[in-house]
Amino acid sequence: MSAETPFDITNPAPGEPPVLTVSELNRMARRALETQLPLMWVEGEVSNFTAAQSGHWYFSLKDDKAQVRCVMFRGRNQFADFIPGNGDHVEIRALPSLYEARGEFQLGVESIRQAGAGRLYEAFLRLRAKLAAEGLFDPARKRVLPAFPSRIGIVTSPRGAALHDVLSALARRMPGLAVIIYPTPVQGQGAAAQIAEAIRTAARRAECDVLLVCRGGGAIEDLWAFNDEAVARAIAASPMPVVSGIGHETDFTIADFAADLRAPTPTAAAELASPDRRALSHALLQLGQRLRRALQRAHDDRAQRLDLVARGLVHPAERVARQRERLATVHARLAMQLRSALAARRARLDTLQARLPRLPDVLTQQRAALEAIAARLGRARAASFARRSEHLARLAGNLAHLNPDAVLERGYAIATDAAGRIVRDATRLAPGDPLTVRVWHGRAHTEVKSTQPD
Repeated sequence: MSAETPFDITNPAPGEPPVLTVSELNRMARRALETQLPLMWVEGEVSNFTAAQSGHWYFSLKDDKAQVRCVMFRGRNQFADFIPGNGDHVEIRALPSLYEARGEFQLGVESIRQAGAGRLYEAFLRLRAKLAAEGLFDPARKRVLPAFPSRIGIVTSPRGAALHDVLSALARRMPGLAVIIYPTPVQGQGAAAQIAEAIRTAARRAECDVLLVCRGGGAIEDLWAFNDEAVARAIAASPMPVVSGIGHETDFTIADFAADLRAPTPTAAAELASPDRRALSHALLQLGQRLRRALQRAHDDRAQRLDLVARGLVHPAERVARQRERLATVHARLAMQLRSALAARRARLDTLQARLPRLPDVLTQQRAALEAIAARLGRARAASFARRSEHLARLAGNLAHLNPDAVLERGYAIATDAAGRIVRDATRLAPGDPLTVRVWHGRAHTEVKSTQPD
């Protein structure tokens, strides 16, 4: 560049790109990253993990060749199922971005899970949906456990803690109960096929009343053998009821859904499958007490009934004598009632006979009274008729005075216009208006020649 054309960095020559500040550059880089790179899953090992007082998590995610800074803010990490630690192999769902203040490339973490758990869980969901669609988990096919099994089969590892827990629970609840163990590995390569074969062996031998499929707790990878389709189908095909006791209370496997009953732990599976001797002894004691009380009540009832029957037992001769006494008493009462009724009837008859001769006199008196009433009624009727006739004559006279025909008879007339209205004022008429004049006999039709006021 010659001295004649010096370069000005604050005012670039036309066509030159603008000069950016570091903040502008980092902001453009962040926007480019967030626009071009979508939300994605990234797998790696956690290192330099820090939980800040603000609640945010800061850590690096690395593999054998590279690493990247990550931040998971408090609003996101509060929904995580675990707190990661250095060395944990995890999968994160994150958005690539740039921390502008330092110009550092980082991942903004939205969610986090143990590496491999997501894929295993998806496979678990697919298999569960498939077997459920076939009806393998239908509640209608679930069988009820026998109340008093004579033998219990156990499919588990002979070296696992689950077997010890199951045997301890069975010994505590029902000592002497026969137990048959079908040994099998419960994790590792080929464990699922061996578990399914152990279940089928128990089914073929048919030497137990209920079958327990057990394993202690562990990670999802440790329990994965019980999420195998072959194990689920072997459980469903078992002729005897199957109780699953796999892992802890929060662990669920496909075997749990296929079993007739799911127990939260191996110990709980043993308790569900076996009767409790102490509870049975207590129940038997209560039943014995109830039976004794029932027998005592029945004995007392029978004794009372026997006493009642014994008091009712009487010699036949004595019973005949009592019946004769009752018959004599009834006969005497009946005779007394008949004599009393006969006396009452005779007294009434005497009264009627005494009144019979007086009947003509009574009739004469009644006839005279009737004639007097008839005479009074005739006089009252004549007087009423006269009063009503006089009143009617007065009303007729009043009506005659008000009758317009009587006025017409005296020589007056009634004039009406064409509308039939009575004409009372001559000034309301005009020459030529038609009039109808009503007299005593008939009507006359005329018209107005002229009018004259009063």
